[in-house]
Amino acid sequence: MRIVGIVAALFVAAGIALAGWFVGSSLVESRQPLRVVTVKGLSERAVEANLGFWPIRFVATGPTLQAARASLEDAEASVREFLSERGFAETEIQVQNVLVEDRAAGYNANAMNDEYRFVLTEDMLVTTDRVQDLAAASRSVADLLRQGVVFSSDAYSAGASFVFTGINDLKGEMLTEATQRAKETAEQFAAESGAQVGDIQTANQGVFEILPAVEIPNDRPEKQIDKKVRVVTTITYFLVD
Repeated sequence: MRIVGIVAALFVAAGIALAGWFVGSSLVESRQPLRVVTVKGLSERAVEANLGFWPIRFVATGPTLQAARASLEDAEASVREFLSERGFAETEIQVQNVLVEDRAAGYNANAMNDEYRFVLTEDMLVTTDRVQDLAAASRSVADLLRQGVVFSSDAYSAGASFVFTGINDLKGEMLTEATQRAKETAEQFAAESGAQVGDIQTANQGVFEILPAVEIPNDRPEKQIDKKVRVVTTITYFLVD
């Protein structure tokens, strides 16, 4: 019986020692740093704007409200004829606002010229998917000046603006391309370090940006018809031996 007790005690001791070894081994393993690599993948597409906006603001003056209104109606008719000759439909042209100013009611009424007492300002907006025609029309604005249309100083140089709205049609293929490029970069890094690319740890698809095709300092990007869509994905891969 004494021998049996001794053997049992030996087994228990061996079990405790073995358990301690496993625990110690696990602790060492858990303290090993994770081998990962974080890479970025870029995808770009050249696109053309598919929607254009041209705000047109013109003014008319007169000694009476009736005279100023008649002058404004003549200016509006000239603008509509100008746009119609270039193929724009009535549904693409909208009057946004008409402002009336009586300078006799202003703080400097004493210095006012009675001939220009009333000032009427009209805002018109052209919205179309014919972006090239809109760009050409906005460049021909001098034709309206020759017809006597007077533009507001803050709108004369505004011109047309262009946007691209088809980004949803590009998202799938661009994300696939950006992800593939990120993985290629990770594989190149792994090969140089003697490892292989494993599973993805984290991934950030990034934000889609619509940028001008040519980035010009101090230029207004919305004025360019040609644009580029860009997305950058950020992916972290595990590296394995």
